[in-house]
Amino acid sequence: MQKTKNNNNLVWFRKDLRTIDNAVLFEAQKNGNKVIAVYCFDPRHFAIDKFGFKKTEKFRAKFLIETITDLKAQLNKLNIELLIFHAQPEDIIPQLCIDYDINTVFLQKEWTSEELRIENAVKSKCKNCHWLSVYNQFLYHPEDINFNISATPHVFTVFRKKLENNIEIRPELNIIKSLEDNQIKNNTTTPSLTDLGFKDFDTHVNSAFPFQGGETHALNRLQDYFFNTKKLGFYKKTRNGLVGKDYSSKFSPWLANGSISAKTIYWQVKDFENQHFKNQSTYWLIFELIWRDYFKYISLKHSNQIFKLEGILQKNYTWKTDQNSIQNWMNGDTASDFVNANMLELKNTGWMSNRGRQNVASYFAKSLELDWRIGAAYFESLLLDYDVHSNYGNWMYVAGVGNDPRDRTFNVQLQAERYDSSGKFRNLWLQPRLF
Repeated sequence: MQKTKNNNNLVWFRKDLRTIDNAVLFEAQKNGNKVIAVYCFDPRHFAIDKFGFKKTEKFRAKFLIETITDLKAQLNKLNIELLIFHAQPEDIIPQLCIDYDINTVFLQKEWTSEELRIENAVKSKCKNCHWLSVYNQFLYHPEDINFNISATPHVFTVFRKKLENNIEIRPELNIIKSLEDNQIKNNTTTPSLTDLGFKDFDTHVNSAFPFQGGETHALNRLQDYFFNTKKLGFYKKTRNGLVGKDYSSKFSPWLANGSISAKTIYWQVKDFENQHFKNQSTYWLIFELIWRDYFKYISLKHSNQIFKLEGILQKNYTWKTDQNSIQNWMNGDTASDFVNANMLELKNTGWMSNRGRQNVASYFAKSLELDWRIGAAYFESLLLDYDVHSNYGNWMYVAGVGNDPRDRTFNVQLQAERYDSSGKFRNLWLQPRLF
């Protein structure tokens, strides 16, 4: 690699894979030093976890490859070079700091155990670098909230009412183009699906998420859903849908890997309301962004307790680990055709509706009484929009060890009759059954 002679700043991309409203990039540009960026496809993210699942299956792997390809193109427009490696960060970043005379490493602040373990491993090998981590994934910034993180309310409604109408959302951050032409020799390339251990595949014809990864595609989706079709205006009425790409915004996969920020979506909703109309649906999309924030604050408050069997309530239920029941659930071979259809959708597309997720998770944890962490790990493996905070927060919630004050069990048959009364969704995945 070509060595540079001046102090430079390194941006370590992880789950903030965008150029618009990126606080990490914003901070890295402040002192005028040249900015270099790095992303590592960490092999551990594609390894087998303790429950026997690949941590990242083919759907999210492909989405990530598309995202990094787009990120590189967007950074090039800013005269920022993205170095891409298929390796562990602790084996790459310390050498980059030497080769490129890095003064400071900038990164998104994370707080869950795996991310911190890897971050600390890198830091231990970077002896002469400063580190600056910044919060970069919230709607309501942690420095702005009106309570201590340790006092995050146990009930979502209380959380929402404390913030809503009381705390202002920060404006989007403007990332500027570097005046200095990029002169770094970069021979690194984005790995292929084959490199990551997968066979190439085509998106399933029935997928409700037929979109590609990356900031460009996220913004295109926002433009289409908000301004071209104005389907945002019907969001509250359609959000419990099951079939098709437009029953919900489908922003979650891009939000999960940071291809778009919650603030960008929020301010675009406000623009829509100013240009067109304001109703319950425009509000409800913001409502869902607040839910996303809530699980992040719950994770900040309770740390690794969100990964433990007893959850944040520390309730000791008797959980089963019957392999036949687990496999039947995963393969869509349970006593519930509604659960089966949703699980087949997940298995074949990496996507499942919010309504489906609540039902299959409740069925797994409450009806089958299976160890909820296994279900959470399976979701982590397959879901395109896997987000550690929302995934484990939601699974605790439905398992009765989290933030649901009512500890509900979903009646999946009644849910099917209510949300799939015509059987259209079940027929899509069960008739004929070719999977």
